[in-house]
Amino acid sequence: MCDMTHSYVCHDSKRCDTLQRTATHCNTLQHTATHCNTLQHTATHCTTLHHTATHCNTLQNAAPHCSTLQHTATYCNTLQNAATHCTTLQHTTPHCNIMQKAAPHCNTLQHTATHCNTLQHAAPRCNTLRYTETY
Repeated sequence: MCDMTHSYVCHDSKRCDTLQRTATHCNTLQHTATHCNTLQHTATHCTTLHHTATHCNTLQNAAPHCSTLQHTATYCNTLQNAATHCTTLQHTTPHCNIMQKAAPHCNTLQHTATHCNTLQHAAPRCNTLRYTETY
């Protein structure tokens, strides 16, 4: 590298021209290296942005599918709850039908039991009356 801080007296013009061309070339290489580093940083940043954009697009495409799955899951839970309720009603309905069919019979038995109790209470009196009539 050329040191430009000192003044040199150039006695040999060919050598001086060579040194000047070398210094100019050296400066050009430094500028090129700096420019290359800038381009590398820009390329790295661009690649990062590209990956981020791709990831963002993937998430955007997945978002509606995710919402659809959430709605489907909610609907499925609603159907499961309805099915459970329906199954409970199916089990309850036959039992209810049996109770409805048994109810009139139960009422008849209650009337009969009441009549029987009445007869039981009347029987001693009836026996007393019969005994009194006989004697």
